[in-house]
Amino acid sequence: MQSHATVLDEQAELWQFIELWVDPILFPPKILMLVANKNGSCHIFNPASGYKLIVTHPDYEAAQDWLLEDEYERVKGKVLAEDVF
Repeated sequence: MQSHATVLDEQAELWQFIELWVDPILFPPKILMLVANKNGSCHIFNPASGYKLIVTHPDYEAAQDWLLEDEYERVKGKVLAEDVF
């Protein structure tokens, strides 16, 4: 199994966009980061745990469903790779 640092290193080359998702019921709110790759797969990381990989999904819809099932809400906006590089 890859370490979360290795997975993050791979994402630096492959990512298409990033979204932040928040659980507004908790205080302080729990935040997760969704990283969508150019190949369509999505990885969800926990920034509060050193960007530990939480789960990987084959597509955005599956990742979004997983987050919505746990009552996370998407923070408005995305960070696009093309805007950063």
